[in-house]
Formats: sequence, C-alpha cells, structure tokens
Amino acid sequence: MVRGRTTVWAAALGLAAGLPGVAYAEGAAPGPLPTYRAADGARAVEGKPSTADAPLIEAGSVYADTLGPGDRVYRLVLDKDESNVYVSAVVRPAAGAKVSGSDGIEVEIMTTAGRSCPGSTGRANFGYDAYPIGAAGVRWGAEDADCAPAGVYYAKVTRTSAKGYDQSPWPLEIKVQREPGRGAGAVPTTAPSSWPSGAPALPGSEPVARTGGTGFNDARALGAGVWRDEMRPGQTRYYRVPVDWGQQLGLSAELAAAKMTKSYGSASGGLTVSLYSPYRGLISDKDTSYDGKQAGVTFEKTPPVAYENRFASDRSVQPVSLAGWYYVAVTMGAKVAEFTEDAAPVPLTLRLEVAGAPAKAPAYKGSPAAGGFGVGDEDRAAAQEGLTAPEAAEAAERHRAMRVVAGAGLGAGTVLLLVLGGWTVLGRRGRGATAG
Repeated sequence: MVRGRTTVWAAALGLAAGLPGVAYAEGAAPGPLPTYRAADGARAVEGKPSTADAPLIEAGSVYADTLGPGDRVYRLVLDKDESNVYVSAVVRPAAGAKVSGSDGIEVEIMTTAGRSCPGSTGRANFGYDAYPIGAAGVRWGAEDADCAPAGVYYAKVTRTSAKGYDQSPWPLEIKVQREPGRGAGAVPTTAPSSWPSGAPALPGSEPVARTGGTGFNDARALGAGVWRDEMRPGQTRYYRVPVDWGQQLGLSAELAAAKMTKSYGSASGGLTVSLYSPYRGLISDKDTSYDGKQAGVTFEKTPPVAYENRFASDRSVQPVSLAGWYYVAVTMGAKVAEFTEDAAPVPLTLRLEVAGAPAKAPAYKGSPAAGGFGVGDEDRAAAQEGLTAPEAAEAAERHRAMRVVAGAGLGAGTVLLLVLGGWTVLGRRGRGATAG
C-alpha cells in the first residue's frame, strides 16, 4: 500500500511540475517563427485524383495528407439518420511561398453520381501572403433529398494555384465532424429575416496578455475582453472563443507601432484577420495595409448563433449555425519585415464582445458535443483561464490524477497544493506572451 501511494505521488508531482515554460528568455534574439501544430493522433491518408480507390475518412477523426494543385478525393460512408457531416481541409503553405489572390482551397461533397450536394461547398482564398487557410464542405442529412440517403459520398478537396505561383505540395489536415439529426420539437427550417446587427460594443479595459496558438489545434481560448499579444512579420496567431446559442461575436484587431528600419514603408495586407466556424468553415475575413505606425480592422457582430442560419443565402451567415468554438486567425504580412525590426515584436490588441445571454439549444437525437459542438462549463472555464485545447486536456488529466491521489489516502492539504501549483504554472503558460 505504501509503495502504491509513492507511485501515485510521483506521478502527480510530474504532472504538476512537467509543464513547459516560456519559450524564449526576455531580450533574446528571435528564433524561427513557430510552425503550425498538427492535430495529435492524425491518421495518414492519401487522397486520390478521382473517386476510384478514394480512401475512407470517418466522422470523429483527423487525417494528414499533402496537397498540390488539383483535386484529391476521399470517401465517406454515411447513414440515413438526418445528421450533418462537416469535412474541413486546412492547407499549410511553406514560409515565403508565392501565392496569388485567386489561389485557395475548396471542399465539395458529392454523390456517387458526381452531383454536388446543394450548399455543400466551402472555399477560402489567400490574400497577399501565404498562411494557413481552411475551408469546409457539408452533407446536409435532412434538408437535401438527394444527399440524405445512406450510402457512399465523396469529399473533393481542390487546391487552385495560378501559373507562376507556388506549385509544391503542402501539408493538408482533414477533419470530419458529425452533428446529430434534429430531435423532437419544432426547429425552424427557414432563414431568419432579420437580426440585431451593426458595429460591436468593444471593450476599452486594460488588456490581458494571452499568446495565440499556431493553428486550430492549439488556438488560445479567449472570452469577452481586451487581449494583448505580440506578432512578427509572416506570423499567424490563432485564438478560439466559445459562442453559445443566441450569442453574437464582435471583434477588432489592431497592430501598434513597430520599430522602423526605414523612414517609410507600407505593406498591403499587412494585417489580415479571418473568422472561422466551429467546423473550420470560413465566415469572413478582412485585411488592411500597415505602415509600421498603426493598423486595425473591425468586424460587425455576427448574427446570433441559430440553427436556422444554415438556410440563409448569405455565405457569411450560414456558418453561424452551431454553438461552439469560433476561431480567429490574425496574420501580419511578411512584407512588413522590409521596413521594421524583426527582433522587436509588434504589440497586437484584440477586443472581443460576446453579446447576448445563452439561449436554449435545439433538440437533437444525440449529443452535439461528441462532434465538437456546443458550449459547456469546461469550455467557459478554458476561456476564463486562457487554455489551448491541449492545455485543457492536460488540466483535465491532472484533475483525474488528483482524484487518484486523494483516493490513495494523501491529505487534503497536499492534494490542494498540487492542484494550485499545477494551475499556477498552467495559468502563467496561458497568459504570458512569449517571443516567437
């Protein structure tokens, strides 16, 4: 029994003390920009240029592939259960890759007859720089008679690349998510005719430091408030915000003055901000030039999150139809390096408004949380603490370990010290800005 307690005690100490700290010491020269963090446990897959021998992809899984210009096709086997299945694709260009404004990625869901499912196709294009972008396609399980039956479907991922621009294969991440069918009760099936819109009421409080992630998989959680980060030319930071049913998200992003190396400079698309849905579908994006002095963009409030938004004709309204994590990607253009000092990161300020009280969720036949949708108490806690998804998973594991420690007979005071120690380290990790 004593030996068992010692083993659990050591494991708990490891969980509390083994968290990584700040990546770079203050004042140190900046290293390479951090690379996109791929999804943990992603399964290798090789899409085909046609439906013949297309590999199977399944809901609840994430896949890793590469994608050059052209098409890659994947196979889905779906039930007739009125569920909606979302297939997202994220491409990660190499740093400095040359892209045009017409280059981008598209995801389309098709039947075995080669027919595109209505409203299924999602697309995203690059701006002035090469940075990770995502698009998502959807199979509507209840609203489309041709794509509702059980059977085989195909997800076609297309990368467009203009002549004279980067043609090399890029890493591709595919995620498949399932939203269960509607349950008993009335659910509107027509788009709302109006909603409260306009400029958000953005807060002006003192900013709190939060370091953004490298991609969707380690996006930093934020709630309503003012948040401070740092950026370097060519860098993209990712954040995630829990937005519940009936709530609206408004946001702005601003770059402060940089340390100039020339008397004048300007970068078109020096600041780009993209907003994504809980299934990584692009909602909208904005960019503005940056001259090293000040730049900012503001998004109007999204429509209130509502199931019926998916029936809207407006492509920026359709994705705002699920409660869950909404993603904000902020990019500083690589050209900014031509007239600023890269060793002095530029302050970035994010202002977020989450308007409205959470509304009652629609009735489902199953749990949407299994597909990664909805907002729960753990999500709100993660936003309050500023945790990425991996950090939230670590925190949950630490709590489980604490319960094991408590069950093994350690005193309550010892358990409390371990929990507080772990949360202190994790809180510093989430809130403190790092170089890079």
